[in-house]
Amino acid sequence: MLQINELSYTFGVEKRIFENLSLDVKPGEFVSIIGASGSGKSTLFKLVSGLLEPDQGHILINGEQATGKRLGSVGYMAQKDLLLPWRNVLDNVLLPLEVTKENKKAKLPEVREWLSRFGLADYENSFPNELSGGMRQRVAFLRTLMTGKDLLLLDEPFGALDSMTKRNMHSWLLGLWGELQKTVLFITHDLEEAILLSDRIYILKGQGIQEWQVNLMRPRSSELIYEEDFIRMRKELEWLIQHENN
Repeated sequence: MLQINELSYTFGVEKRIFENLSLDVKPGEFVSIIGASGSGKSTLFKLVSGLLEPDQGHILINGEQATGKRLGSVGYMAQKDLLLPWRNVLDNVLLPLEVTKENKKAKLPEVREWLSRFGLADYENSFPNELSGGMRQRVAFLRTLMTGKDLLLLDEPFGALDSMTKRNMHSWLLGLWGELQKTVLFITHDLEEAILLSDRIYILKGQGIQEWQVNLMRPRSSELIYEEDFIRMRKELEWLIQHENN
């Protein structure tokens, strides 16, 4: 689904962010990117989406060389929900269909079905300021799904939520994941979140990257975080990040 080969990028004149970075994301995978603050996680998303262009290297989406603006090839969800405050839930979710000039009326039954699956059926006429943080993120996620793209870039979508709301969002997403049939590249600072949700994790280390396999069977439950194997994996991942420059 996504291949990045020998990618290099320099910010400004002197600050090298990536040097010959390579990674891949297979169709249907959930892959997380973690690393210390300033390691280039969001910069990588901007390169994949075409908001920035690399100094060298190649980015392929669905096996094709991605050139110029690639936002038309991916669904991109930022940490802030960026819901339009003057639009209700339904109209916010329909926004991608307006951008692509699709027939909104024909899509309404499908959109309302997804609203129900997301637990938002009773809130389609509510405005963003009437929703909780978790509900706003579900609306933003559904809006991202409505782009129809198979590759979703999720940049810390749960990072601004309190711990209990975030835990509920994890349970919700794990329960929904089997229906989505999407490929996800996910940025997070939360190691438990990365392990719980992901098939593989990439750790940004200096100007390079290290792959880490999550050996947990699916389907998963948020209760996994209390199990001995999960705790061991978290300690291993934390050690790798703390020793990233060694």
